[in-house]
Amino acid sequence: MKALVLDKHGDLDSLKIVTYHPKPEVKEGHVVIRVRASSFNYHDVFTVRGMPGIKVPMPVVIGLDMAGEIDTVGPGVQGWKAGDRVLVNPLNKKRGLMGEMMDGGMEEYCLVAADQLIRMPDKVSFVDAAALPVAYGTAHRMLITHKTVKSGDRVMVLGASGGVGTGCVLLAKMLGAEVIACAGSEDKLQRLKELGADHVVNYKTTDFSKWALEKYGKPQRRTYEGGLDVLINFTGGDTWAPSLRCVKRGGMILVCGATAGHDPKEDLRYIWSFELKVVGSNSFYDDDLSALMTLISEGRMKPVVDKVFPLEQAVEGLRLIRDREVMGKVVVTP
Repeated sequence: MKALVLDKHGDLDSLKIVTYHPKPEVKEGHVVIRVRASSFNYHDVFTVRGMPGIKVPMPVVIGLDMAGEIDTVGPGVQGWKAGDRVLVNPLNKKRGLMGEMMDGGMEEYCLVAADQLIRMPDKVSFVDAAALPVAYGTAHRMLITHKTVKSGDRVMVLGASGGVGTGCVLLAKMLGAEVIACAGSEDKLQRLKELGADHVVNYKTTDFSKWALEKYGKPQRRTYEGGLDVLINFTGGDTWAPSLRCVKRGGMILVCGATAGHDPKEDLRYIWSFELKVVGSNSFYDDDLSALMTLISEGRMKPVVDKVFPLEQAVEGLRLIRDREVMGKVVVTP
């Protein structure tokens, strides 16, 4: 079978399409799925480059998110049969993330533990399902599971054009929030407006923190008026300190990652002066993914998929993610 294999850390040329990668053999408690769609995340860029403290077993097939049909059912597996349509939760409870600690979705067939399977509704496509886990699952947990956004809230999303960002925009609008989407190009800003963002900010030409204060009024220490209700920041780096300055007293900053740096400059005065709440959200669970598929099947939400590539063009798909040249998700159909 064909697979996208990483055999050493480095740049994207470390990835190779291997034609004769062995098809996995089913084993107890597992199934083999025929992968119909697998999506990239920025995490895959980090996996290719290498991350401090994480030893990736080589060679490994990358790709965390995947959906497909069960090909073979292993001994001891109950409730599943060949042909069942499934979304895979990429977190294996014993070994870690698929596409990092074990082979992931960028291959024609994949071995998956049965407890990672989530049944797909008939109205959900493989491409839409594969777009969900890491990005939309995280957004769902951050906004809905943790009950952080309500109707009428002023919500700013930094990095709104990526997978998590578009998920946050769609879900915040669904919840009735006034959404401010931040991105780095006029084309992306226009597309975010089309997704429903009420306001858009080009962070390359405009200070997002000053924009928010000018738009909504400077937050006063003794009142709960002025400023943003919620700011979603999974960027970190030099965006962190400005984020603290534009959230109103009693408001929230939601954090689920730090793609621009995990050790930013801090100013604790804003946190105590404005009684800010910093709410972390780690990953996603089956309930988040099932709820998202229900939203899709009911026609209430559709993931933003920018490009769909065959496996032979998967490296180009990851390059687009790395260089931030996409809006939403890149999906590969092995």
